Amino acid sequence: MSPQKTPTHKVRWIVIVLAVLAAGAAWLWTQRTPPDHDLLRLYGNVDIREVQLAFRQPGRVAQMTFDEGDTVSAGARMALLDAQPYRDALAATEASVQVAQAELNRLRRGLRPQEIAQAQAAVNQASAAARDAERNYRRQSGLLASGASSQRTVDAARAARDQAVAVVKAAEAALSQAEEGFRSEDIAAGEAKLAVASASRAQAATALADTELTAPSNGTVIARVREPGSMVANQSTVYSLSLDAPVYVRAYVGEPDLGRIAPGTHVRVRNDSSDKVYQGQIGFISPRAEFTPKTVETTDLRTDLVYRLRIVIDNADADTGLRQGMPVTIEVDTGTVAGTHEKGS
Repeated sequence: MSPQKTPTHKVRWIVIVLAVLAAGAAWLWTQRTPPDHDLLRLYGNVDIREVQLAFRQPGRVAQMTFDEGDTVSAGARMALLDAQPYRDALAATEASVQVAQAELNRLRRGLRPQEIAQAQAAVNQASAAARDAERNYRRQSGLLASGASSQRTVDAARAARDQAVAVVKAAEAALSQAEEGFRSEDIAAGEAKLAVASASRAQAATALADTELTAPSNGTVIARVREPGSMVANQSTVYSLSLDAPVYVRAYVGEPDLGRIAPGTHVRVRNDSSDKVYQGQIGFISPRAEFTPKTVETTDLRTDLVYRLRIVIDNADADTGLRQGMPVTIEVDTGTVAGTHEKGS
C-alpha cells in the first residue's frame, strides 16, 4: 500500500504549480510588452487643422446651409451669395463676345459680292469718263492750230483728262482691295478683340461660380460667422471648419532622447477619456531646438533642450475621439527604432 499523502505535501505541490504558472505568465508578458528601457513616453496635444471659409467675391449673403456642430462632406454647398449682379455681368460679357466674333467673321470673309460688283461698276464709270475726257482733249488740241480753240480751253481739257485718269486708278485700287479682302493686320486685331472679350466672359463666369461656397474637405462646423442678408467683403470669414483629416499630435522630445526616434517611427497614442489606442507615426522632427538657454555652458543645461515633433494619426477621420488641444500620451518602442538604425548603418 502506498504511503498516504499529508496536507503539507499537497500544499507544497500547489505552491510549485502556482510558481510555474506565474513564471510562464511573466515570460508571456515580457514577450508582449517591451522592457521599460525600450519604451519612450512623450506627452503632447492634438492639433487638428482648421479652415476659415470665405467668398472670393463681395455681395449679400443669400443662404447659410449649416450650423455650428454640423458635419459636412467635401464639396457640400455651405453658403450662397445673391448671384443676380454676377449673372447680369456675365450676360454683358456674352454680348461683347458675340459682337467681337461677328466683327472677326466679317473681316475673314471680306466684302460681299454686291460690294465687289459695285466697285467694278465704279471702275467702269471712271474709265468711261476718262475716255471721254481724252477725246475732248484731243479735239481741243486739233482745233488750237486753226484758231477754233484757245490755249485756255486746251489746258482745261488736259486737266479734265488727267483728273479722269486719277479717278480710274482710285476706282481700280478700291476694286483690288475689295477682291483681296481685309489685311492680315486687321484680322489679327479682330482676333485680339475676341480674345479680350472671351477672357472677360471667363472672369465673369468665375465670379458667378464664386457666389457658391463649398466645403474643401470633410469636417465639422465650429463657427458660423455670418447670417443671410449680411453684406460681406471678399475674403471675409463666413464659416470656420475643423477638418476630419489629417489629425496631428504636437509633442516635444528631450535632447537626450532625440536619438531614440526617427521620422517614420510607429507610435501608440492614448488619451485620458477612453481606453482606445490610436496608431500613428512620426512625420516630422524639428531641426531646431526650442526653449534653448541663451548660453549653453554645462552638460546639465544641454539636457534642457527639446525638439518639436509632429505625429500623424492613422485613420483618424473614422473616429471623433481626438479633439483639438486634447492632451495625449505617446508611446514609442525605441527598441524597434534602434534595430532599424543598425540595419541602415
